[in-house]
Amino acid sequence: MNDTERLMVQLNSIFNPESIAIVGVPKGMKAGKLFLMALIDQGFPGIIYPVHPEADEIDGLKAYPTVSSIPGPVDLAIILVSYDRTLPIVRECAGKGVKGAVLFSAGYKETGTDEGREMEMELTRIARSSGMRIMGPNCMGLYAPRTGLSYFPELPHKPGPLGLISHSGSLGNILCRMAPQKGLSFSKAVSLGNECDLSFADFLTYLGRDPETKVIATYIEGIKNGPQFLKTLKEASLEKPVIVWKVGLTSEGSRAAFSHTGSMSSSREIWEGVVQQTGAIPVAGFEEWVDAMIGFSLLPSNLGDRMVIISGPGGLAVSAAEACGNMGLKLASIAPDTQSFLAGFVPPTGTSLKNPIDVGLTASLDIDIYINSARAVAEDPGVDAVVMMGIGLSPEVNKVYADAMIQIQKDTETPFVAVNVPGLDANAIQTFFDAGLPFFESAERAMKTYAMVRGYQQWKERFCE
Repeated sequence: MNDTERLMVQLNSIFNPESIAIVGVPKGMKAGKLFLMALIDQGFPGIIYPVHPEADEIDGLKAYPTVSSIPGPVDLAIILVSYDRTLPIVRECAGKGVKGAVLFSAGYKETGTDEGREMEMELTRIARSSGMRIMGPNCMGLYAPRTGLSYFPELPHKPGPLGLISHSGSLGNILCRMAPQKGLSFSKAVSLGNECDLSFADFLTYLGRDPETKVIATYIEGIKNGPQFLKTLKEASLEKPVIVWKVGLTSEGSRAAFSHTGSMSSSREIWEGVVQQTGAIPVAGFEEWVDAMIGFSLLPSNLGDRMVIISGPGGLAVSAAEACGNMGLKLASIAPDTQSFLAGFVPPTGTSLKNPIDVGLTASLDIDIYINSARAVAEDPGVDAVVMMGIGLSPEVNKVYADAMIQIQKDTETPFVAVNVPGLDANAIQTFFDAGLPFFESAERAMKTYAMVRGYQQWKERFCE
């Protein structure tokens, strides 16, 4: 068994545990209780062993004073005790034969102290000598809805194609909680923390080969072992899109990253070289990160660059055309037969049948103008994708509009991108996401994301020829 095969076996055991010990879980409602609540809420099907030196029972589960006193095997240990009490418990877990440990406590190399660095080095030595894999310290751990793992209560139970690797546990928690609102769902999510043992590259290797994961999103504060990182990132990118939000590219961001997880950051020039060599998809900021996840999760393969824009507000139509050009996309040439058909119901004044197609204010009063226009251009063989910017005058009409766009996309199999018009109600927006049709807050964000997805598809096609 080579190193990669061994890693896959180890991480499969951690992501699919049959038993979990939660060490230091409190009897009362304190922060550590959230980990127990999260597993119960997610419906973890295996055995949960609370470990507390003075409790016989916690939340109806039999408690044990130590890990070694647990009668059965333990696959995964979640260790919640303070940093100064961690080392003997980690050694005890290793002696018990625990396969993986999640270390929640902070106070290690991110403090910048010799004591913190030495304690973290000792954790690494324990992992290397015992074969037990360690996540963290200073991390939240794992979320995998298919196997009932969770690091916070009330995260979605529905599994999906998106994998997440994040140096920030709270950022991962926020993203996983909001995911259903954006049409997203996760196969597996990982909070890395300080990476004393298991690293970003390890989890990227795993998710790159994981059949349940189709898209990988990452938040990176620093890079350990540059050559390994580079090799792993390119290998994963050749398998599936890897979206990378890299922070610490400025002196201010670098200082913040070190104080957060002890990560040493790289320069912007080095990072740009990494992106060019690996095919990773770089993003800047939370909104662009989420937009990219939406695009790569919901847009189909083999995207073309001939776009048609349909809008009621004329100014938004022009801005969408500008965004299209800025992103290297083209305005499709509408076939004469299609234009003639449109002329039969689009009002002749205050509108335009050229691309972008401005259907005017009347379309908000007669939603069929939007619907019939969308179907006509989606069936035009010269159109690769339809960008819709429409709105009705009531929530009920907006629902009819959204349902119709979804149905047309299904019928024609032409990619649709919906763009917000200020005033469109939240229920209509959610209808798009629930149906798996991408929706963006502006034409600029929509075109940038579409071009990003198409660019990766072209890159992968070149390298896989």
